[in-house]
Amino acid sequence: MKTTRLGNSSLSASRLAYGCWRLVKADGPDALTAEAKAAALEAISAAYEAGYTLFDLADIYSRGAAEAAFGAALREVPGMRERILITTKCGIRFVDHPEPGDPYRYDCSESHILRSVEGSLRRMAIETIDLLLLHRADYLGHPEEIARAFSKLKESGKVREFGVSNFRASQVAALQKACPMPLVANQIQLSLLRLDPLEDGTLDQCQADGVTPQAWSPLAGGMLVSKGEVHLEKDEDARLQRVQELLGSVAQARGVTPLAISLAWLLRLPQGVMPIVGSTQPDRIRAAAAAGNLELTREEWYRLLECSRGCRLA
Repeated sequence: MKTTRLGNSSLSASRLAYGCWRLVKADGPDALTAEAKAAALEAISAAYEAGYTLFDLADIYSRGAAEAAFGAALREVPGMRERILITTKCGIRFVDHPEPGDPYRYDCSESHILRSVEGSLRRMAIETIDLLLLHRADYLGHPEEIARAFSKLKESGKVREFGVSNFRASQVAALQKACPMPLVANQIQLSLLRLDPLEDGTLDQCQADGVTPQAWSPLAGGMLVSKGEVHLEKDEDARLQRVQELLGSVAQARGVTPLAISLAWLLRLPQGVMPIVGSTQPDRIRAAAAAGNLELTREEWYRLLECSRGCRLA
């Protein structure tokens, strides 16, 4: 698989990232059964062998069990840690934690960031996180306080690079102004069924500042490649059906899968979008990897855009 540089950092990774959100089906430490570990190892190994070199996690995925499962997989695959990059995220706190009655909330305070990183390092049994992202923008977050936490983590060697997730362009700019190090990534929801970042300035800001956009849910939660029940009287279902049909047509002409075409559509964007593939099915993980070496023509790309929009460009 082709590689790309992460933002303005020295880190390089595969064009596609592997997302570990679904690695463990249940939540919490009790979820990490022998069966769950084996299933996680199978998915991680499939991604690693297919050429994925960036693995995306978060402290809240299965309430820590996903990070623990990933750490277990690292110990099972010799040499893997030295050949990959590990991303994890922090900044979301669950309801009733740590005290009963506490709300679901965002927390990008210095103390929470530092505490979250220590927990992630412990669960994965690693010494350094390659890329730490703030999972959501905290309405009470102070850029200067976040910058202090980032500086402490970098100086201690616990985190190499930093970024954000689900931040608006203006929020990225405010945080970058306070940070002495460059923010190298912004995870955003982007797919053929979620076109907002093309119009709201998010991708423009990434390109201008050298930030790598990482697309989560690049297959729209699997809808782009799943043949579920469709109700043509509903506008969104009609849209999905026509996009699926065109994906199938382009895929057949190219001799690849609709899954690969869906991801290649994102890879064609000039901002260097990195789709995050989240399937736990080895066959689908491998099929997605084919997109890393596929380039759509300008005409194919715009046909798919027009199909998703439901109208021609003005």
